Parts: sequence; structure tokens; C-alpha cells
Amino acid sequence: MTLVAAIDRDPAEELVSKLCRVVAGFKLGIPLLLRYGAAYAHRLRKLCRDALWIADLKLADIGSTMVASVEPLLGAVDAFIAHAVVGVEGALDQLANTLEEHGTKLVLVVAMSHPGASSLYNKLVEDNIEVARRIRAWGVVAPATMPELVALVRSRLPEVKVFSPGVGAQGAKPGDALCAGADYEIVGRLITSSPDPLEVAKKVLAEQKKRLERCWKP
Repeated sequence: MTLVAAIDRDPAEELVSKLCRVVAGFKLGIPLLLRYGAAYAHRLRKLCRDALWIADLKLADIGSTMVASVEPLLGAVDAFIAHAVVGVEGALDQLANTLEEHGTKLVLVVAMSHPGASSLYNKLVEDNIEVARRIRAWGVVAPATMPELVALVRSRLPEVKVFSPGVGAQGAKPGDALCAGADYEIVGRLITSSPDPLEVAKKVLAEQKKRLERCWKP
């Protein structure tokens, strides 16, 4: 499966139960976690144990602060997202060591999906890729709205899992990032704002499949 559902709002329990068998995983956003707390994440995990669970706490700080931020969620998720731009020493090295001790994966944002990212953040994509390589990140985030950056990341980090947000509300179409080399597309509001999220998720998967069939034809 190539779809990760981003959940930033309630009712999450019903959503997780409906999507459990059709998505690869769930990304829990900071609005949801701030509202309901770490215990809520542990409870959601029990509803779909076999899925990939990712916490997106917008981690971009010194190491000790990031470590303290993830501690309440250790055991509830399989991976945490942090920003590569903060660098290694005194920051991501400490976070990576803590996560490794707990058997938890690190996913680094190397480029972002909104238009304003092109003016500064995404100009650092090569440096961010190098940070991901140095820290041996399990995964990276690169924008579905900018497939050329996804392709660049894939070429530089062939063994790393690539997650691509921006499908739907931000304009990218299902399959765009997959064709550029992503492993997963992260889809939020397109699914979570729908009155029938399961049906929309199935349509996204069908569109991804069709798009992949077209782009991989010789």
C-alpha cells in the first residue's frame, strides 16, 4: 500500500477504524496530539496495530528539547518526523540516538510542499539530504507538489523511504509523487474532510494505481 492518512482533527477513532485495512499507515498531526494528548495516540494505535504510525510534532529544536518532546509518545508510534534543517550535532544526533534505543524510526523533512517553501526552505534541499544521509534517517519527507524534488531526493537517497505530502488540498494529484520516486503519498484533508473517507481513500488508491501504470510504461 502506498497511502498514509494524515489525521489532524477528530473524530479520529472512527476514521482509523474505517481506514485501517486500506491504508499503509497514519500520520498524527500536532493539532490532534495537543488537543487529546499522548494517551490518545496510544489508544488509537490499538485500533490498527499493523499500520505504520508516524507522529509529526514539528520537531525543529536542540536535541534535549526534541528528546523530551517525543518521550510521551514512545511506544505509541513507529516513527517521528523532524526537520533536517536544524542539523546534526547537538540536535538530530541526540534525537536519533534516543529513537534508536527505543526501536523507533526517524523521518526527516528535507523539503516542504507549500509555495513559500521555494523562497528559502527548499533551497537547502541538498544540505538537508546530506543531513539525512549523515544521520542515517529511515525516511524523508519531500513534496508531492514538487515532483522534481521528489526525484532529486530519490536519486540521492535510493535506500531511504520517501513520504510525500501535498496530495489533494495543496494541488498534487494521486500518483504524482509515486511516479517521481516516492514510496508513500500522505493525504489529509481530501480524505478526512469527506463525509465518506473510506470511499475517498479507495479512490485515491485507484488513481495512484492508474497513474503508476501510465508512468512506468516503456
